[in-house]
Amino acid sequence: MIDPVNNFQIPQEWVARAKMPIEELAQKISSGRYVLLSDGSLLRRGYTTGTTAAAAAKAAVLSLKKEVSEISVLTPIGIRVTLPVQASHGKASALKDKGDHASDVTGGIEIIAQAREYGTIVIKAGAGIGSKKGSPAINPSPMRQIEEAIKEALAETGQEGAHVTISVPKGEQIAKLTLNEKIGITGGISILGTTGFVEPWNEHLGETKEELIRNAEKIVLTTGRIGMRFSHMLFPDYTVILIGSDISRGLAAAKANSDVIICGLPGLILKWASPALLKDSGYLTVKEMIDDNPGNPLIDGGLSEAVNASGKRVVLLNRNGTILRDSGDIN
Repeated sequence: MIDPVNNFQIPQEWVARAKMPIEELAQKISSGRYVLLSDGSLLRRGYTTGTTAAAAAKAAVLSLKKEVSEISVLTPIGIRVTLPVQASHGKASALKDKGDHASDVTGGIEIIAQAREYGTIVIKAGAGIGSKKGSPAINPSPMRQIEEAIKEALAETGQEGAHVTISVPKGEQIAKLTLNEKIGITGGISILGTTGFVEPWNEHLGETKEELIRNAEKIVLTTGRIGMRFSHMLFPDYTVILIGSDISRGLAAAKANSDVIICGLPGLILKWASPALLKDSGYLTVKEMIDDNPGNPLIDGGLSEAVNASGKRVVLLNRNGTILRDSGDIN
C-alpha cells in the first residue's frame, strides 16, 4: 500500500495494526486524505489554500449558470477532491479545511472568488492575498490548479472565458500569524500548495523549539522537512521538532530523563557526528556515498559515532521514508 501524497511505501506491519478492514483502509489512503502511522492510527490531512481557492474559483464560474453546493477539483498531484462551497450569481465561498492539524493558523479561513464572463481566462488577486515586490503571493502550482479548475467549469457550462478575482476577507489579519512578513510578503496570506494537501502536523516551530524540547518527555529531533514528515509517521507518540543542523543545541535543551531520538536524512547527522567521515573516501557528499553503496561500512561507523556523541537512538532515513540505519528498534 502506497501513500499517494508522498509516495511512501507503507510497511505491512503498520497496515496490520490498523483497526479496520483492508479495503476500507486502502480507500482512505488512496484518497490522499489520510496518513497511516506506525501504530496503525490514522490522521486526516487538510487542504491547502491553493485547493480551497481552486474550489471557490470553479464554483464562482459555475454559479454564473447554475446553483452549486459542492465542487470537485484536481490537486497538483492528480488526486481529485470534493469541497463544500456556497455559491450563487458568480460569487463563491469556500472554507479551508485544516484536517487534524491543530495549529494550522489558516484553518477555517474563508476564501472568496468573484467571477464574470470574459473572453479569456483572467485570474486576479484581491484583498487579503499578500504581495511581494508588487506580485501577488500565489505560487505557480496553485495558480495552475486554479486555472485548471476554471477551465473545468468553462467546459461544463460552455462559456468562453471568465474573469475571476480571489480574495481572503481575513487574510491580512491571519498573515500576522504566519512567516510572510519575514520573507517580504505584505498585505495578506499566500496561496500555497504543491500537493494540494496539508500534512496534519506543524512544520514551522520557529523560535519555540527549545521550549518545546525542554517540556517534552518523548522527542524526535529531526534535521529537515523529509525527516519531519516521516518521523511523525514512524513515532506518532513523540513530539517531533525540526532543528536543522543544530543537533547539539537540541540535545542540550532536552532534559536528562527525556526519551530522545535523532532522525533524518544521513547527511547532516553523520557530518555532525563525524566531520571527517568522507576524508580519503573518494566521495564529495554523504548522499553520493549512499547512492553508490548503501551498505558502505563508513555509514555504520558514522552511525556509531552519532550514537556515542549523543547517547541517543539515531535513525537514518532514505528520501522515500524507509530506514537506512537504526541504532535501536521501533516498538
